[in-house]
Amino acid sequence: MPTTTYPVTGMTCGHCVTAVTTEVAAIPGVTDVNVDLAAGTVTFSATEPVDRETVRAAVDEAGYELGAAS
Repeated sequence: MPTTTYPVTGMTCGHCVTAVTTEVAAIPGVTDVNVDLAAGTVTFSATEPVDRETVRAAVDEAGYELGAAS
């Protein structure tokens, strides 16, 4: 499964990590989510393609901003 990493701005604590993890994990097809607070990134694997806008909406719902994919 391909993995995708995006920067996320605004995360400062463990609650931030939990919020982003929960919202991204709820995206259909997403099978694994890793949020790195120190790096300010979210990395996930999915069984089907997930477009940037879907990820942006999930991160926005958590209260943070999504940067460009790396």
